[in-house]
Amino acid sequence: MSATVVGRRHRRVRQDPTVTVMLVVIVAILALIVIYPIGSILKAGFSSDGMGVFSRLFSTPANRELVGNTLKLGLVVGVTGTALGFLLAFVQARTAVPGKKALHTLSLLPIVAPPFAVATSVIVMFGRNGVITHQLLGRDWNIYGLPGLTLVLALSFFPVAYMNILGMMRSLDPSLDEAAESLGASKSRVFFTVTLPMLVPGIAGSFLLLFVEAIADLANPLVIGGDYGVLASRAYIAITGDYNTNAGAAYSLVLLVPAMLVFLIQRYWVSRSSVVTVTGKPTGNVHLSRGVGSKIAGAASWLVGGLIILIYGTILAGGFVKILGVNNTVTLDNYKYVLFGLGQQAMVDTTAMALIATPIAAVLGVLTAWLVSSKLRRFGAVLDFIGMLGLTVPGTVLGIGYAVAFNHPVTVFGVEILPALAGGGAVFSGAMAIVFVYVARSMPNALRSGVASLEQVSGAIEEASTSLGANGTQTFRKVTIPLIKPAVLSGLTYAFARAMTTLSPIIFITTPGVKIMTAQILAEVDVGRFGNAFSYCTILIVIVMLVIGLMNLLVHERPASAQQLGGGL
Repeated sequence: MSATVVGRRHRRVRQDPTVTVMLVVIVAILALIVIYPIGSILKAGFSSDGMGVFSRLFSTPANRELVGNTLKLGLVVGVTGTALGFLLAFVQARTAVPGKKALHTLSLLPIVAPPFAVATSVIVMFGRNGVITHQLLGRDWNIYGLPGLTLVLALSFFPVAYMNILGMMRSLDPSLDEAAESLGASKSRVFFTVTLPMLVPGIAGSFLLLFVEAIADLANPLVIGGDYGVLASRAYIAITGDYNTNAGAAYSLVLLVPAMLVFLIQRYWVSRSSVVTVTGKPTGNVHLSRGVGSKIAGAASWLVGGLIILIYGTILAGGFVKILGVNNTVTLDNYKYVLFGLGQQAMVDTTAMALIATPIAAVLGVLTAWLVSSKLRRFGAVLDFIGMLGLTVPGTVLGIGYAVAFNHPVTVFGVEILPALAGGGAVFSGAMAIVFVYVARSMPNALRSGVASLEQVSGAIEEASTSLGANGTQTFRKVTIPLIKPAVLSGLTYAFARAMTTLSPIIFITTPGVKIMTAQILAEVDVGRFGNAFSYCTILIVIVMLVIGLMNLLVHERPASAQQLGGGL
């Protein structure tokens, strides 16, 4: 077949009216849920009030301390969380430590838990009146501040590093290690001179991701930060306490700089990276280590696993007693409050909005991936960049952007399509804004999973379908979707889990008529009703696991892998 004929078929595919309509719809949706809020916060941040904050950011000791605290927190959490992820990934991939499947499950548990469930449990166990520190050991340890934040954030975010590094370790060619050992190198020398250098990109990428997650986190600094102020909590106080949205926008925009730098570095890194193999797949067998080093690593991993069991066991037990550690009388009052009291609306509202957002995010992500991978030549990179902004922009920044953008009615060509967050349509606009946030934050994972899957599908398959007379819609529905079904499932599972457990982007746009479980948990923790908070957390985790299991059954696929469930956290 001549190159001219192939070129005509490529043009025919790209000029399909279905592609044009799909592109217009996707761009319009992304403009509403991503570009408009980000543009609004940029406008507010560069207002007179916002510029005043920028001018004082490095000129006053208090603001310099905020910036220093934020960067220090990001560095410490990045190093600690990456080290934990590397340790557990190494044990999982390269050792014969007993109970690795249980360790793997424990390592993924923070993914489906609320963002500050760990912080609440740590306070009960290790706080000023903690069950372990005060009551058992007789020590008054102040868990609030940098030590507590480091512990909580590292345990909450290390699964990101764990999954990235584990995937890289499993994809390494074992024959390289075998060749080095055949030349007389010891296992430790092979690890430090052969294995570790090949893992550097994954380790560095994991550190950057955890750094951004730590500096942008809002929930945990509010719960366990104490006097340790960071930019995210200061932006929250500026809006909810000082009622100065422009100042809050300026504080949060400072977080946008490192987040965007990390995103651009990663894109550049990935675009320049290459993997060269001889046979196309690993040729050797991984020899699992059973030496002293592996036993020490296994013991350290089980210490981490034991701490996770303790923390989530505390959450489970705390919901069935009056006040854990103070009054351990067994009661069902906490669950009655959540299931039949004020928590009922939060449970229904959160689950309903997450179920609405989940298919939208998954479909939008997969359709965007299809356009980026095989239909758009020049605009594809731009569309991919815009699609990833919902996850790249820190949640606090995006949430404030929504608060600014939807504080007034949204109009298109003079027609109001969404009322303001305050006013007669507050319930509807608040619910819609939260759904938009859920979609914006979850869609990038489906986009990345879809792109990865479509890169493995030959373009000749779609060309063959087109040459047989099928239009773009038929080709996509009957050929492309069946081939990337795992990516669709990945988008569904991750979108629902992230929607149910997110807080930072939505805490600024909740209205009295719409209840969100994560916001209710934070409210219960603020007033010291930890029993109710633990009940909320347990129910939320159960809902997430049940719905994900149901999704897997409905699409007749096996449960999503670790990378599918948590990629992009």
